[in-house]
Amino acid sequence: MEFLPLIAIFAIMYFLMIRPQQKKMRQQRSLVDSLKTGDEVVLNSGIFGVISEVDGDVVWLEVAGDLELKVLRGAVEGRFNDDTNDDDAEEEPEVGLEDDSPIEN
Repeated sequence: MEFLPLIAIFAIMYFLMIRPQQKKMRQQRSLVDSLKTGDEVVLNSGIFGVISEVDGDVVWLEVAGDLELKVLRGAVEGRFNDDTNDDDAEEEPEVGLEDDSPIEN
């Protein structure tokens, strides 16, 4: 009975810290495994580019014009050409006057 609070603390730590980290690692692994030529990606270092070739654990990244970088697959942080439901998002209304009449004080 005296170990119950200790077990509860470990359970809380598992659900608040360990499980989300494992989920994030799984997502990163699936992203790295699904890289293909033509993907627009960002590296951990903040460099943006387009994948020109995938060769095992190595990715050739076209950064600018004729400049290509050879990086490890694991250095890819994410894609930046993903369609993230921008079409479904409502546009924010413009703040301003509803008509063109001048403001009277």
